[in-house]
Amino acid sequence: MIFHVLTLFPDMIRDGLNTSVTGRALASGRIQLNAVNIRDYSKDKHKHVDDYPYGGGAGMVMQPEPIALAYEDIVKDMEKRPRVIYVTPQGSVFNQSMAEELAKEEELVFLCGHYEGVDERILEEIVTDYVSIGDYVLTGGELPALVMMDAISRLVPGVLNNEDSAEFESFHDNLLEHPHYTRPVEYRGSRVPDVLLSGHHGNIDRWRREQSLKRTLERRPDLLETAELTEKDVEYLRTLGWTKDK
Repeated sequence: MIFHVLTLFPDMIRDGLNTSVTGRALASGRIQLNAVNIRDYSKDKHKHVDDYPYGGGAGMVMQPEPIALAYEDIVKDMEKRPRVIYVTPQGSVFNQSMAEELAKEEELVFLCGHYEGVDERILEEIVTDYVSIGDYVLTGGELPALVMMDAISRLVPGVLNNEDSAEFESFHDNLLEHPHYTRPVEYRGSRVPDVLLSGHHGNIDRWRREQSLKRTLERRPDLLETAELTEKDVEYLRTLGWTKDK
């Protein structure tokens, strides 16, 4: 997976991705990063990339040409047009299903806006996906891009040490993940559940599944509407007071 990021702050992208799991993935070559400074493509002697909006209003708007030139430089040697993700609160909300879909791509381009936004003409020309990470406004698109690249990277084969990790994390099967425990067995009067100490893998798997269902019902019941539930899952949820009509 190669991430190309069009940004005004390439160091922010590099520093953010070059840590922990994604940092190791970069070092091993499992993922690659190409952080492109849009200012490098400005023809203005002061490297300005923004201007006042037509029609008036507060703030500045990013100009189309520097973005277009940066994008064209990225794709000039590609065999096919890549998906270009514009990070915006006006987009579809990013989720695990979207991460899984995007992880199947060989290369992705992220366009990080700033100021009041980006000239609509360049968005219409190059953007394939408008994506948000939530209903709030941030200073720029760099943090959302980092969030998405982290989630996508975890799904790239070989990035996680434990190949099962991504499969059993929250939102797999559209359910929240079960609770976790480690040493010591007892901490301030609270013990690790006995089933986890039993060594009986069948019972442990069943307990984890039930805890996942229970936690989802308590914290994100909306997810159960589209979760992949077995008959046993439904029976267990009903003992907790859940019905399919809720």
